[in-house]
Amino acid sequence: MNYIDGFVVAVPSDKKDAYLEQARLALPIFKEYGALRMVETWGDDVPDGKLTDFKMAVKAEPTETVVFSWIEWPDKATRDAGMGKLMSDERLSMANMVFDGKRMIYGGFAVILDA
Repeated sequence: MNYIDGFVVAVPSDKKDAYLEQARLALPIFKEYGALRMVETWGDDVPDGKLTDFKMAVKAEPTETVVFSWIEWPDKATRDAGMGKLMSDERLSMANMVFDGKRMIYGGFAVILDA
């Protein structure tokens, strides 16, 4: 069964085009290392919660938009190998990201239902 890496970040709302351009540049690199698919979504209906919500999770400022994305891998072994290579790939420098990587939340997820 496929394996998913999920990410949530806060991106300055006026940097949407720059974020999308970075994602487009990263996609072939992720695919080179075995990713099947990458999905980037721009929050347009992200409600405020009472105890927790996406905005609180990444400490989004009023001038930022929450982005939820995921990368689909064929399996965890491919993901582990691919992510290991991606972390040392100079083409993906965190220094050039348009978001604050310290506020990114992420994790790997085993698919338990795909209907």
